[in-house]
Amino acid sequence: MEELINEIIKFTKEREWDQFHSPENLAKSISIEAGELLECFQWSSDYDINEVKNELADVINYCLLLADKLGLNPKTIVLDKMNETAKKYPVEKSKGKSTKYNKL
Repeated sequence: MEELINEIIKFTKEREWDQFHSPENLAKSISIEAGELLECFQWSSDYDINEVKNELADVINYCLLLADKLGLNPKTIVLDKMNETAKKYPVEKSKGKSTKYNKL
């Protein structure tokens, strides 16, 4: 993961794009790219895997840039969130269900 983040940062620095990467702009870009990812599935369940792959890469790229900009470790924040979610959704209550935690 660290190697990937370093490659993304290098790519961005070579193009002097960091000046545009405020946390606000990166959050906007995540939302925009997520919308483009969703568009791949808009009218049917048939999708072009290459388009999905490219849009998913854009979302991941901006997420990793935002985490770096904010000094957050992606692995740490994902694992922390999973621990919080595990408390809300214990396996014995939530397995195989999509019910919200306060209604389990």
